Amino acid sequence: MFNTIDDLDLDGRRVLVRGDLNVPVAGGRVTDATRIERLAPTIRELCGKGARVVVMSHFGRPKGKVVAEMSLKPVAAALSRALGGVDIAFAPDCIGDAAASVVDALAPGGVALLENLRFHPGEEANDADFAAQLAKLGDAYVDDAFSAAHRAHASTEAIARLLPAAAGRAMQAELEALATALESPAHPVAALIGGAKVSSKLDVLGNLTGRADAIIIGGGMANTFLHARGVDVGASLCEHDLAETVRGIEAKAAAAGCEIVLPVDAVIAAKFEAGAAAETVAIDAVPAGMMILDIGPKSIEDLNRRLGALRTLLWNGPLGAFEVAPFDAGTVAVAREAGRLTREGGLVSVAGGGDTVAALNHAGAAGDFSYVSTAGGAFLEWLEGKTLPGVAALEKA
Repeated sequence: MFNTIDDLDLDGRRVLVRGDLNVPVAGGRVTDATRIERLAPTIRELCGKGARVVVMSHFGRPKGKVVAEMSLKPVAAALSRALGGVDIAFAPDCIGDAAASVVDALAPGGVALLENLRFHPGEEANDADFAAQLAKLGDAYVDDAFSAAHRAHASTEAIARLLPAAAGRAMQAELEALATALESPAHPVAALIGGAKVSSKLDVLGNLTGRADAIIIGGGMANTFLHARGVDVGASLCEHDLAETVRGIEAKAAAAGCEIVLPVDAVIAAKFEAGAAAETVAIDAVPAGMMILDIGPKSIEDLNRRLGALRTLLWNGPLGAFEVAPFDAGTVAVAREAGRLTREGGLVSVAGGGDTVAALNHAGAAGDFSYVSTAGGAFLEWLEGKTLPGVAALEKA
C-alpha cells in the first residue's frame, strides 16, 4: 500500500510535487497540455489545504547540462492556465540558493516551478546527494508522475526515502485503475495487444498469458502469429524469424488456459497510403504482393461479440494501420463498442501505451473507457509485470 494526500499534514508545509511536464513545446508554447491538466487537480487540492506547492519535473534529455531550449520556463504559463490563472513563481534552478529563495517566498496556497531536474547529472543517476538537496526544499513529497515511475531517478525514487511521501491524485487513480485491471480483476479478462512488432511486446505477452483469459492480437503483430500458424500473409509486415518464439507463446498460453485470438478476415491493399484500393478477404486468402492493413468485418463482429462477455479489458495498441483511412475501421469499431459497454457499466476498460491514446482519441472512444493512461513506457513495463521504482519507493515510504 501507499500513502495518499489524505495522509499528509499540509497546512503551511512545503510540498515537493513530482509531475511530468515533459510536454511538446513549439515556438515557446505548449502544444499539448494533457499531462499538465492531469497534474492540476493535485496542485489545486494541495493549495486549497494551505500547502506551499513546489513543482518539479524533467524536460527533454539535456544529459546533465543546462540547455536553454530545454528550460521549463515556457511551461509555467501553461501550468498557470491549467490552474485557472494562478501565478507561478519560476526558480532558475531546482536546487541551491536560487531555488530556495523562490520557495521561501511562497505564501500558503502559492505555487512555484523549479527548473529542469535533468540539468543536473544527479537526477538520472539517482544520486543521494542530489536527492538530499531537493529534499531541503520541502517538508513532504508527492509523486504525481506515473509516466516517470519506471525510472529510478533522484526525484522519483531516492527522495521518497527522505521525506514523508504520498501519491498524488493522478498517480493514485492510475495505480487503482491498474490494480483493478490486472492485480484483482473481475473475470473474464481479455487483453487486446496490437502494434507493429511482436518483438517489442514479448515480455507483455509472456506476463499476460498467465493473467488473462484471452489475448486478442492485432496490428502487424497478428501477421507474425498467423505466419507461425502456417498462414501466408503476403507482403504484410511480419517478423518471420520469430515464428518459433510465437509458437512458444501460444504453447504457454494454452497451458495457462488463455486463448489467443487472431483475425478471421482482413482488409488488404497493395500500398499503404490514403485512398489506396482496398478489399476484404478471408485471413487465409491474402494474395502475394498484398498487405494486411486492418481487420475485416467478420473479425470486428467476432471481437465485439467477445467484448460483450467480458468483465475486464486491457487495451494496448491498435488493431490496424489506423493513421490512414480506410484502415482505421477495425480499431474505431471495436474501440467504440468497448466504450459503449463501459458506459453501460458492464465492462472495466483500461488502456494505455504507445499509439493507444491516439487510436482511442481518433475513434472518439477515449472518454468512455474506465481509464486511459498517458504513461507510455511506464504503462508498458507495468503490463510486463515489472516493478516500477517510483511506485515501489512510495510503497516502502
